[in-house]
Amino acid sequence: MIFKNKTVLIVAAHPDDDAFGCAGTIIKLANQKNKIFAIYFTDGVSARINKSDQKKMILDRKNNSDSAAKIMGIKKCTYLSYPDNQLDKVSLLEIAQKIEHQIKKIQPELILTHFDNDLNLDHQLVNRAVITATRPKPGQKVKKILLFETLSSTEWRFSNKKKVFNPNYFVDISKTINEKIATVKCYKKEVFSWPHPRSLKGVKTLAMFRGQSVGLKFAEAFEVLREIH
Repeated sequence: MIFKNKTVLIVAAHPDDDAFGCAGTIIKLANQKNKIFAIYFTDGVSARINKSDQKKMILDRKNNSDSAAKIMGIKKCTYLSYPDNQLDKVSLLEIAQKIEHQIKKIQPELILTHFDNDLNLDHQLVNRAVITATRPKPGQKVKKILLFETLSSTEWRFSNKKKVFNPNYFVDISKTINEKIATVKCYKKEVFSWPHPRSLKGVKTLAMFRGQSVGLKFAEAFEVLREIH
């Protein structure tokens, strides 16, 4: 991936989606002197814990994300802290406007966001909002949009009728795979034992699978949503 001295925006539903999805690519982009920004829409945990524990768990997740961001080289993270797995209660217009605000503020040339048919509804809605916010009208600064896969969400959308993830863009992360693993380790409560896909072995296995499919040791795979040269 040759992309230097540009601005990149990661648009994710939850803190940790980018770590599991495309940390190797983000680190590579940071190493190439790009300015990386991230926006996370939900707190990532409130749907799974008792209300009495929410405040501490939400803070822990944010701290995990801040640690991961340092490894990935992200310049600034924006946490909107909507309730986890409840973005369907928020208007698409509101979500899109939050993204539009970030785009206007930082002027990114590249956006990394979710695949549109993940199992997780928050992922789907963020994808739709990105498409809305980046309408290709004259003066649009975003030149490239890549959709990443998220372990335990993209591959768990079993269907013989719906669109499945079909990557057509691969990034060699052979030199950043160890840093990706270190990034994932920041989320201790999100790392499970093998054969769960969100195990360390699961993360590395997917990177090996995506790599060997294009003749590399390790890779991350994306779908190109739009690209302007």
